[in-house]
Amino acid sequence: MKVVACTWMLLSMCLLGHCLLVYGEDNEAQVLDDFLNSRLSEKPSPVIRFSARFDVNTDSIQPQDGSMETDKISALPGQPDGVDFNHYSGYVTVDSEAGRALFYYFAESPENSSTNPLVLWFNGGPACSSLVGAMAELGPFRVNSDGKTLFRNNYAWNNVANVIFVESPAGVGFSYSNTTSDYQSMGDKSTAKDAYTFIINWLERFPQYKTRDLYVAGETYGGHYVPQVAKIILHKNKKSNQTLINLKGIAVGNGVIDDRTALLGRYDYFWTHALNSDETNKGIHTYCHYFDDRDPEQCANFIIKSSTERGHIDEYNIYTPRCQLNSSSSIKISSDSTNFDPCSNHYMLSYLNRAAVQTALHAKASAWEICNRSILSGWTDTAVTSLPIIKNLMSNGIRILLYSGDLDSTCPVTSTRYAINKLKLHIKSAWRPWSTDKEVGGYVVEYDGLTFVTVRGAGRLVPSYQPARALTMISSFLEGALPPPFLIQNNS
Repeated sequence: MKVVACTWMLLSMCLLGHCLLVYGEDNEAQVLDDFLNSRLSEKPSPVIRFSARFDVNTDSIQPQDGSMETDKISALPGQPDGVDFNHYSGYVTVDSEAGRALFYYFAESPENSSTNPLVLWFNGGPACSSLVGAMAELGPFRVNSDGKTLFRNNYAWNNVANVIFVESPAGVGFSYSNTTSDYQSMGDKSTAKDAYTFIINWLERFPQYKTRDLYVAGETYGGHYVPQVAKIILHKNKKSNQTLINLKGIAVGNGVIDDRTALLGRYDYFWTHALNSDETNKGIHTYCHYFDDRDPEQCANFIIKSSTERGHIDEYNIYTPRCQLNSSSSIKISSDSTNFDPCSNHYMLSYLNRAAVQTALHAKASAWEICNRSILSGWTDTAVTSLPIIKNLMSNGIRILLYSGDLDSTCPVTSTRYAINKLKLHIKSAWRPWSTDKEVGGYVVEYDGLTFVTVRGAGRLVPSYQPARALTMISSFLEGALPPPFLIQNNS
């Protein structure tokens, strides 16, 4: 990725005692915020195309060190009693010559694991770990505030699917390469290629899943990752004239699907939710012409002004309190997956950096981090839009779910709606509320080939903020149905 120096330098300035690039440790929101803002005054990149020289060979099975038996986890340190499912973790080599391997955590369903579909999950960033999904969102466990013990997530997605969390690309989390130059040449293409190679080789390790329905899902920059790996799967199935991977659908939450609409939707969300002034909103629309390179310096100035006006809020969820771990006012919520603790990242960092935990996970000892910014300096390619890929997937019968927590400001619901509108789809089922536990869970509209769902009261990490609603949503999608309609109760 080419970064405009002027914009990047301005974004790196310290304001009000805080550097824009550092509010504690990195997380997806901060990394993605910087990544997208750096592109506001860039010229557009071409849509990612997978050329013949980049093709993934159908015989690309790599020599592996691991096996299903050795990857099985006997117990995680501090896990609660009564764990009634099998879980596995380890490495899948995606390039034996380079020594590049991706780390995964796999949780089978407690019931119906032999028939439930597979879900392959990617967190975004780019360059952020999918163990965030496993340990703070949709995985079977959450980390308690002691950073040493776990509690059960009653709304985990492995209740309805067998879920694989893969840390991608190499250099993220426990994933690695023995070829250091790999870290200077990451990008959308290489990430998609490695993800495809991962799942092909993972299925060799778990052959009982080879014919199972597969859904690829993810959030934020997963709006790039998910459609791109799905495109390769579809291409390789056609090229080999057989179903190598039984892809059925994709799901993207609060995703970066189209950079133009992502940026437009973000700043419109700031303004419509009273986070920016009229003057700043006008300045953004005047000078930040979304890759037209009209006035990058003025654009960068208004980006900084926008950030100053918003203050130090949690942009994952604009109404949630920020973590104040060292303050007596810090909110401490644990052992209850229905409430989201804003300090969860700290607990997860502590837990995953414990030597006993890394041993139990079969991970190579390393300092685990949520995101790895260093590999972004060499991010060699990124597409302006995933919409053509999504359109192609739809035309080939792949089911599409786009969903948005409506309190996220960095990849907001407005951005997703603007992106969908560019597809000019025919509405199949009109906009309506849907329900969980007799409450409005959000809103849904079904188009030909694509379903859009909002999750009411959820931030960026939808399963973290609204776990019950997220489980209802994904369960319905996997069943090929829309979320259940909201019915007004007659108490008379």
